[in-house]
Parts: sequence; C-alpha cells; structure tokens
Amino acid sequence: MSEAEQPTIGDDVTETIPVSAVEWDVATDVLVAGAGGTGLVAALAACENPDLTVTVLEKAPDPGGNTALSTGMIPAAGTRLQEAKGIEETPEDMVRDILEKNGHEADEAMVRHLAAESVNLIHWLVDDWDVTLHLVDDFKYPKHSEFRMHAPTGNNGENLVAELVDLLRAQPNVELLTNTPVTKLVHDDGRVVGVVAGSRREEAIECRKVVLATDGFAGNKRMVRDFCDEEIVDALYFGSDGNTGDGIRFGAELGGDLAYMDSYQGHATVAHQTGMLSTYAVIMNGGILVNVDGDRFGDESAGYSEFAIDVLRQPGGVAFELFDGRIFEKLQGQFDDFDDAVELGAYDHADTAAALCEIIGCAPDAATAAVERYNAAVADGDPDEVGRTDGVHTLSPPFYGTKITGSLFHTQGGLVVDGDARVLRADDTPVENLYAGGGVACGISGHGAGGYLSGNGLTAALGLGRLAGIHARKSLSE
Repeated sequence: MSEAEQPTIGDDVTETIPVSAVEWDVATDVLVAGAGGTGLVAALAACENPDLTVTVLEKAPDPGGNTALSTGMIPAAGTRLQEAKGIEETPEDMVRDILEKNGHEADEAMVRHLAAESVNLIHWLVDDWDVTLHLVDDFKYPKHSEFRMHAPTGNNGENLVAELVDLLRAQPNVELLTNTPVTKLVHDDGRVVGVVAGSRREEAIECRKVVLATDGFAGNKRMVRDFCDEEIVDALYFGSDGNTGDGIRFGAELGGDLAYMDSYQGHATVAHQTGMLSTYAVIMNGGILVNVDGDRFGDESAGYSEFAIDVLRQPGGVAFELFDGRIFEKLQGQFDDFDDAVELGAYDHADTAAALCEIIGCAPDAATAAVERYNAAVADGDPDEVGRTDGVHTLSPPFYGTKITGSLFHTQGGLVVDGDARVLRADDTPVENLYAGGGVACGISGHGAGGYLSGNGLTAALGLGRLAGIHARKSLSE
C-alpha cells in the first residue's frame, strides 16, 4: 500500500459499523485483535475461566508483532527473581526512573499502576504459566538504577512469543488464527458488540468483549508524518509490518480519546550492512559511537531511542559502533540477536582501532584518538568528552565494529485507557466492551523519542494486556 493510500485519523472513511449492518457468522466471548505480546497475554488472562471462549485474530502470517522483534525483556521491581539475587527494589524505584527519563511528562497514575502491577505480571507468567524468564544482572540499560529486566531464553522476544503461543494453543477454550485481520468494529449505539474480520473472505463475529492489540502506527508512514518528528519519518523502519494504526483508528472513531501521539521509540544501532539490530548491550558494556569523521557526537548512554535522531543527524545518516573482544565474547551466546548478526557478518574486526576503521569506513586517525580519549577518561574515573559516565569500560585489542543507522521501532501514543485497560472517551467514560494495550494504547514515555526508557514498551504491552484479560474475564464471569 502506498503512503497516499494509508489511512490516518480524520480521513473520511468508516472503520466501525452499526450492528444493523451485519449478520453474525460466528460468536465468541472475548475477541482479541492481534497476537503480539499484548494480545497473547490478554488471551491467557481471559481464558483462565474455562467456560469462556477466547478468539485471537492476527493479520500477519505468524504471531509475535513487535514483541518478537524485541529482546523480550520485561522490567519489574520487587520480584522474587530479584530477591533471589539479593536485589532489594520497590515499584517506586521503577516509577522514579520512568518519570525522570520522560521529564515527568507521562501520566503518573498510569506509570505507578503499571510499575505496581509489574510484580504481579512476572509472578503470574512464571508461577501460573511456567513461562521461562531470568533476571539480567550483568549490565543495565540506559538510566535503569537497578537490575530489573526479566528476560526469556536467549534474551530474545521470539522465544517469549513461542512460549506464549504454545500455551494458548494448548488451551481448549482458545482459538488463534493468523492471516485474519480485524477490519472493522461492530457497535450497537457506541457499545462494541463484535468485529468484522478476514482478508479474502470477511466474517462478522459477535463477541462480548474486544481487546485491541494491533500495536501502533509506525508502519503507516502517513500517520507517522502526521504525528511524529519530521526527522524520523523517512528513517529505516524496524518494526512489524502490521503496525498500521488500525486499532487506534477503530477506537478513535467510537469516541476513544487519544494522547501522546507524538511519542515513539527509535533505536540508534541497526547494523547497516545486514539490516539487523545491533543490541545496545554492546554500548552499555562499554562500546562507543563515532561518525564518518571519527568524532563522537553525544553521550550514548542517554538512551538508544533519542540517540537514533543523533545518529540520523550525522553525515549520511550513519555512524560507526566501536567495541572490543571483551564485549564480543561476553555477548556471544547471551543474545540470540547478537549471535545471528555475527553469523551474518555484521561485525568486522582488526588488531587496531585504525585498521578496523579503515575496513568499516570511518576516519581511522580521528577514531583512534577518540578511543584513546575515552579510555583515558574511564581510567581516571572522569566523565569523558561527551559527558558519559554510565556503562563505561576501557577498550583494548582486538577491536570490533560495524556501520549503523538510526531507525524507528514503534510508536508510543494511542488510545487513553483506564487501570483495567478499558478505552476511555474524553469525558473519562469507557467505550463499553472495548479494551486496548501495547501500541494501541498511549504509553508511559511522555512525548517524542527522549522519554523512552528501555522496557517501557513491554511494560505497557504485557501489563495492559494482562489487565484487559483479567477485567474481561471477571466481568463476564459475574
């Protein structure tokens, strides 16, 4: 679909229809639109009442969405996995980090709610559903004050998705269908009563609750152009193809309020020659970035989201990631994405920084000098020339590196929801029977790219997904 054909908010099109316009083909209790992290978790929570039928519809050929493209790391504060490692933390610590990162622009009540629920989310996944998660305790992402990332095997979202999908397919009251997009919401005077779904053949599905889990709009360039920074519009898009804003438009058409529509998550380090993500663990274990002239251009530990714009502002919209054998060996076998990038030849190496820079294409003398100044600052315990103090470590031969570019991962703005993930109108009344989470709902990152704290996406996606499923289940079980 060309950009001109992509729908956006305010277009003169109808994506919701009255119940009088349909004849039902099939019925279910809870209909989940989207099988990414939000949808999969919402379905698990809803199906815990075996008397309810739960239907999950995914428009892509496979489940996963952006969760499958992520590291799958879920932040949570105060879990027993942390306690087992001797880490004492409260949700308030997590709240502080999130709000400081976004300059207190996010909805503080929702930040506090999701931080408090993060503990329940992790314990529910691990204890009730036996999902495989471990605590990452050997490095911290930018601006995390404590080790709180709970990760799947291989620090890979695909593995988390695979476990959730297997769990859902084993439930007798759950049906999960792919290649089946939800194309319209059906309402009875504003109260959601069903959906229309299907690509080749559409069906009208009557349902009692609908969870919108179709993610954000980063794959819809027209919506990105309407709402986000101009500099990110034409950046490499690294998210799921299905993120075209469908659920946001559906909910808005029924009166759902919108917020933080300018918010998004960028990423500073996508390996240029392979188009694969170079995990930011490279940077937070001591790696640095230079531009084509061999100069550093900012504090890399500020965060990979806003630093995507810094990379895009460099000559040619590219930069060069420099690290060493210590980091290379540490990350091998720890991150599936890193291992895949290594296998595809994303990283070059050499005995000196200058020789490496000759290979990857940045000024060798200036880059070597930048490494030397960085090493000297680290050795002295001082902030370096860009003011960086987090995740620093001297770099020594052999050197590794790659050419990288900034990218757009996903948007963080959308429908306003309450603490149960119910979609709200501007007057704070709920759109009856309608829930939203993940990229469909407004996130907790404030405005723009700079407020994104690592893990904010899955905090909202899985947190709101679980809350939506619980509320739908309980309200239908009364």
